[in-house]
Amino acid sequence: MRGWWQELAGLVLPVDCAGCGAARVLVCADCGSSLSGAVAGLVRPSPRPEGLPVVQAAAAYEGAVRAVLLAHKERGALPLAGVLGGALAAAVLAGGTGPGRGEVALVPVPSARRQVRARGHDPARRIALAAAGRLRRAGVPARVAPVLGLRRAVADQAGLGARQRRENLAGALEVRRDGARLTGGARIVLVDDVVTTGATLAEAARAVRAAGLAAPAGATAAGPAQGPGGVLRAAVVAAPADAFARAPRTAVR
Repeated sequence: MRGWWQELAGLVLPVDCAGCGAARVLVCADCGSSLSGAVAGLVRPSPRPEGLPVVQAAAAYEGAVRAVLLAHKERGALPLAGVLGGALAAAVLAGGTGPGRGEVALVPVPSARRQVRARGHDPARRIALAAAGRLRRAGVPARVAPVLGLRRAVADQAGLGARQRRENLAGALEVRRDGARLTGGARIVLVDDVVTTGATLAEAARAVRAAGLAAPAGATAAGPAQGPGGVLRAAVVAAPADAFARAPRTAVR
C-alpha cells in the first residue's frame, strides 16, 4: 500500500527536482544530463574484490546523481525509477550489450526483506525493470531475472569498510531454485544502483557462478569455459568518481 500511495502522489502532486530542488519538475534538464549515460564507462574499485566482474557505471556518485538516487532509494520517490533506469540501460549498453547480441537477463542485487518493508519498495529491482524497458525500446531483448536471494541475515553495509563489507557478505547470497529457467539462454548482467567497494557485486557474482549460470571467474570472451550464461558482467547507475578507469565528465552546478 505504501508503494501504491507513493506512486500516485508522485504523479499528481507538485514536485521539485530531486537533484537540485528546481521548482515543479521531477528532474531538471541539467540534473537529467548527469544521468543520461553519455559518459558511461568502466569502473574499478580499489582494492578490487576477488571475483568482481567487469563493471560499467553511467555516472559519478556525487552531486545531483547522488541526490536523485537517495530520493528514490530512501525517500520513496518512485517515479525517479524511469530516469535511473535510463542511466542503468546506458551502463549495460556501454558494456558491449547491444542490438543483435542476443537476449540479456538483468539480475538485480536483492535487498534484505526488512529493508524492502522499511522503504516500501526494492530499489534495484525497480530500476532494473525500467532499464529493461529502455533496452527493449533500443532493440535489445532484455528481461529482469530476480534469481538472487539472501540465505542468511547480513548487517547494514553503511559505515563498513571494504574488508568488513566482504566479510559481512561472504556466502550470503544464493541463486533461487528456478534460477536456471529464468536466465536460460540469456547473457547475465548483474545490476545495482551504486557500486562502492564492489563487495556486493562480487558476492552476487560468486553465487551466480556457483550455480553454474555463468563462466568461472577469470574466463574471457575468447576463453574455452563460457558456462551457460557466458562471461559475467555488471552494470550500475553510479560509482565514486575516483573508481572510473577514466575521469567521468560531470555537469557543472
